[in-house]
Amino acid sequence: MGFFIGKNKRKNKGWQRTYLREVRRPGARTLSSQLPPCQAFQQPTITKEGQTQKAYSSHVIVSINIPYNYSTKARTISSYTPNAQIHTEDEMVARRYLPPLFSVAPMMEWTDNHYRTLARLISKHAWLYTEMLAAETIVYQKGNLDRFLAYSPEQHPIVLQIGGNNLENLAKATELANAYHYDEINFNCGCPSPKVAGHGCFGVRLMLDPKFVGEAMSVIAANTNVPVSVKCRIGVDDHDSYNELCDFIYKVSSLSPTRHFIIHSRKALLNGISPADNRRIPPLKYEYYYALLRDFPDLKFTINGGINSVVEVNAALREGAHGVMVGRAAYNFPWQTLGHVDTAIYGQPSSGLTRRVILERYQEYGDSVLGRNGNNRPNVREVAKPLLNLFYSEPGNSLWKRKADSAFQHCTTMKSFFEETLVAIPDSVLDSPIEGVPSGREDLFANVQDLLPSPYDVREQEAVYA
Repeated sequence: MGFFIGKNKRKNKGWQRTYLREVRRPGARTLSSQLPPCQAFQQPTITKEGQTQKAYSSHVIVSINIPYNYSTKARTISSYTPNAQIHTEDEMVARRYLPPLFSVAPMMEWTDNHYRTLARLISKHAWLYTEMLAAETIVYQKGNLDRFLAYSPEQHPIVLQIGGNNLENLAKATELANAYHYDEINFNCGCPSPKVAGHGCFGVRLMLDPKFVGEAMSVIAANTNVPVSVKCRIGVDDHDSYNELCDFIYKVSSLSPTRHFIIHSRKALLNGISPADNRRIPPLKYEYYYALLRDFPDLKFTINGGINSVVEVNAALREGAHGVMVGRAAYNFPWQTLGHVDTAIYGQPSSGLTRRVILERYQEYGDSVLGRNGNNRPNVREVAKPLLNLFYSEPGNSLWKRKADSAFQHCTTMKSFFEETLVAIPDSVLDSPIEGVPSGREDLFANVQDLLPSPYDVREQEAVYA
C-alpha cells in the first residue's frame, strides 16, 4: 500500500517521490522516521447476526522510493498521510455522514442531478455517485461547469466519477472540480462501453495498464484534498485470473495513495458486445472480491454486481464486505430499494415519508430547474424521467405511465404534470410510508468462502517497478 509523503526534484530525473508501504502487523511500532506512529483506524463490520461492530487494525509503515514522471511538473504537489486518503470516522461524524455501506453506482444517463435529487429524498444515508464525466469535458467546458458539476447541498455524501487517459487533463479536471466540494473522486476503470473502452481507450481498458492507473491516481490525488478511489472489473478478456486482478490492485495502491477500490465482480469482454451484455454474460465471481479482503487487509473494497435488494446487501455485509454498491435496482425500483436503506442497512429510524410528500418536494426542485440550461433544457420529460419507476408493481402504475407519456407532450411545469398524472395512483399508495423489506437472496454469498482462490503471492519488485 503506498502513500505519497514528499517530493524532491532531481536534475534530468523528473520527480522523485517517497511512498509508504503499509504492512499489517498487529501491535507493531512505526519503523519510518518520516511520520509519527500510525494510529489504528476504525472499520465498521457486520457480524453474522447483523449487529454493527468496530474492528481495529494496527500497521507498521515501511518507506520505499518510487521514481516516475508525469506531465504537470509545474504544479505544487500536496503531501498525503494514510488518513488523508480514507474517510475517517471523525470526518464523517462531523459532516453527519455514515460510512459507505450502501452506494448507488454511477450510471451514464441515469444517475444525473434529477435522479440523485429523488434518491436523496428517499434515503438520507446512501452514498451517491455522479455519472462518469470525461476529464476532457470538464476541461473544455470550464466556462459552463455548473451544467456538469453543480448539485444541491442535500446530495451529500456524493462522489464524482471521472474518466480519461490524459494525465494533464485529469489533473486540470480534478482541480476544477474542487470548487464543487465533492466528498470523493472516483476514477473509472470499469466501463466496457465501445465509446469509452474502444475508441476512447479508457474505462475498463485501463486495467491492462496498471502503471498508468497508478500515475493517474497520483495526479488526481495531488490535485484534491478529498479521498480518491478506483472502480474496476475483476478482469478484461483473457486477463481474468485472480493473480492478475491482484497485480492490478497491488500496483495501483503501491504507486499511488489509492486505498479504496470498488470491484464489479464480473470481467469485461471487449469483443464488441454491448454494455448490457457485459452486465449479463460474464459470470459473477464474488469469491474474487472476498479473496481481496483476505489478501489486502489494509485496503477498503466495495462489492458491486448482481446485488439487487437490501436483503442481498446485508448478506454481503454479514459475510464481511466493507461496502456494497447497487446499480440498476436502485434506479428501477427506487422506493423498494432506497426506501429501506436507512433502516435496514444503517439501523436508523424510519423517516415516515410517503410518496406524496416526496413528490411535493420533488415538484419544488423540478420547477426550479426547468429550462435552466437554455433551449428549454431540461424539460419536463427529462426532470420526470427518474420518477417513472416510483410506483413499480403498485395499483395504477401502468395508467400513471400512460398519462405521463401523454403529459410530456404539452406540460411545461412539474406542477401541471403531477396534476394531470397522479390521479392514476390511489391515495392509499401515495400516502403509505415504506413498509416491510422486499425479497432477496439471503444465501447469495453462503458458499463464497469455500470458493476462494489461493492467496496472492506478490512478486514485489516486479509488481512495483513493472
